[in-house]
Amino acid sequence: MPRLASAKPKEFKLFAPQAKKVSLAGSFNNWNQSAVSAKKDVKGSWSAKVSLKPGKYEYKFFVDGSWVNDPGCKACVPNAFGTHNCVVVVR
Repeated sequence: MPRLASAKPKEFKLFAPQAKKVSLAGSFNNWNQSAVSAKKDVKGSWSAKVSLKPGKYEYKFFVDGSWVNDPGCKACVPNAFGTHNCVVVVR
């Protein structure tokens, strides 16, 4: 009997020492900018953890009211707004 794929914790990081508020939004939370708040460490890196089931997800950071791509992301896809979304694949 096949096992159901379980969600795995995935951490997203962004270095933004000047930022006052950072959140993570994407296809996994219906692009809700307030659903996943990132926490800032003493060096200015922000991190947010979400549990994701295996699959492909689009995401962006929301930094002080502006959408920001993850500079560490290797894959991006065009979106409906003429910019790009980052892509993460969870296995």
